[in-house]
This record gives sequence, structure tokens and C-alpha cells, in this order.
Amino acid sequence: MIEPMAHLLVVDDDERIRGLLQKFLMRNGFLVTIARDADQARRILLGLDFDLVVLDVMMPGGDGISFTRELRRRSAVPVLLLTARGEAQNRIEGLEAGADDYLVKPFEPRELLLRINAILRRVPVAKAETTPKVLHLGTVRYDIDRGEMWRGDQPVRLTATEAQLMRVFAQSAGSAVSRDKLTGDMDKDGGAAGAERAVDVQITRLRRKIEEDPRQPRYLQTVRGEGYMLAPD
Repeated sequence: MIEPMAHLLVVDDDERIRGLLQKFLMRNGFLVTIARDADQARRILLGLDFDLVVLDVMMPGGDGISFTRELRRRSAVPVLLLTARGEAQNRIEGLEAGADDYLVKPFEPRELLLRINAILRRVPVAKAETTPKVLHLGTVRYDIDRGEMWRGDQPVRLTATEAQLMRVFAQSAGSAVSRDKLTGDMDKDGGAAGAERAVDVQITRLRRKIEEDPRQPRYLQTVRGEGYMLAPD
């Protein structure tokens, strides 16, 4: 590992591959956010900085080569392209678009890890520490570094539990977070069922502070069978 908790954005339209990559990379010490396509990746990149983007080339609604060119016009974030097309011309096209490396599917997970570490070694990302990272949720904004929430110029008070939940959601913006991960130390005496109920109550309260209409949440969504997801603008 080059630096602890390097933050990766994995963009792939295949849900199974997204999940496998996320689990594998997190087991190897990375913080990982996932996106299903270029449109979702754009929204996530508006509010978060990443150390590297792992990007599938063949996606509906916007291919990885075009998205790499778009990224290069406004960002120096390293890009590793994944593709099932391994011809030399395809690799050249990806590198000319601004990608830092190119890995052909199917690949060994260990090779992916080695290539990611190699990119991070040779392309250090300079982060402006004075620039806050902010997620925009309609009229609400959440400062990730400070753990502060604002509606316009008015601060929104968060309880300790709400602040903890927001930190978890901000780290995984655009990805579902399971109830198991959210329960943490909440309601230890109530067992698993009690902890899950406690999370649901806290989510309801947090929605009242974020959403225009908490009964129809736009930003703090329920993902059936998976948990909850923060979906910033």
C-alpha cells in the first residue's frame, strides 16, 4: 500500500463486478466508492476527491474512453482503464485519452492491485488541504472534513450519532451501506434486531434535516435488500 486509505472510485456497469472489486480493494486497505456509469461518477466527483479512478471502457450511456478525455480537461486524477478489448489500437486509444494504465479483462485481482499501487507510486496526487470537501444535497451542504452540515447560511445541528452516520455515508457516497455497517455500537443491549431498529430511527431523524420531503427521500435513499445510500447532487 502506498498511502493508508487511498480513496478509489470504481466505475463499472456490471453490478457483480462492482461488488467484487469493492470488496477485494477494501480488504486490501483502500477506501472504495462505486458508480454504475459515467453519469453517476460525474455526480460523485462533484463532491469528492479521489486518489485514482478504476474505469470500465464499455458502458452504456458513455464509454470509458470519452469519460477519460472529459476527466482530463478538468482533473489530474489517475485513471486505470478496464476492458475486454485488448488489441494494441484499443490500448493506444485509452492511453492517448489520458489514462495512466490499461488492464484487459479477465484479469487476476492481484495484478489489478499491483497496477493500482504502481500508479499511486508514480502519480502522487496533490490535495489542496485548505479546500474543504463538500457534498451538496439540494439546499443542504455537508463539509466532510469538518463534519458540519449547513442549510444556506444556517448551521444544522447534528447529534453525535447523526454525525457518525454522515461520516460513514460521506465515505461511501453513491453506494449502498448495509445496516450491519451502520449499527456499530448502537443499542448493544438490544441485539441485532434492536440495533437495526435504532438505525432506522436515526435515519428517519437525519432525513428530516436533509430532505425537503422526508417521506419521499431524494438524498438519503433506501436501497431494498442492501441498506441506505447517500446520493449527493
